[in-house]
Amino acid sequence: MANAVPRLKQRYVEEVVPALIKDFAFDNIMQVPRVVKVVVNIGVGEALDNPKALESAVEDMRIITGQSPVVTKAKKSIATYKLREGRSIGVKVDLRGERMWALLDRLFNVALPRMRDFQGVPADAFDGRGNYTLGLREQLIFPEIEYDKIDKVRGMEITIVTTAQNDEEGRQLLRHLGMPFAERTNS
Repeated sequence: MANAVPRLKQRYVEEVVPALIKDFAFDNIMQVPRVVKVVVNIGVGEALDNPKALESAVEDMRIITGQSPVVTKAKKSIATYKLREGRSIGVKVDLRGERMWALLDRLFNVALPRMRDFQGVPADAFDGRGNYTLGLREQLIFPEIEYDKIDKVRGMEITIVTTAQNDEEGRQLLRHLGMPFAERTNS
């Protein structure tokens, strides 16, 4: 059996590309912004005192992304935090292809709506080049994480890297893909 195209990727090809061409009057289909990769990062500051914390973060990341994470190390020593250069302080995963589309689909349609008092994600967390970073307070919003099996609630950062030339192109790309942006209120 041939691999099925991820649902969100199919939507991108069939609906999002034509909508973006119409929105921005692109001359060429190659100008249309696309999602290049998704980087998921968990900082594990307590790993300095508790080495088991890093193992738990690795396992959580593996369950959420379906891919083994890379352990990140401190680039420089910071005495205030008792941090030494080269110590393990976090885990990260770069997702591309089908796993990237699957994670984005679960994030937009399952995980984010499960957050308490969810009003949408901020529409202004872009970096100026069309890339979006979203901070999550807990890994429990992903349905594959079992509450009884975690040692500690951990936050994470999810960065969506796009080929958009500016924030507006990136915002429209993510909006068409189904990112639940918060509605701006003029108060």
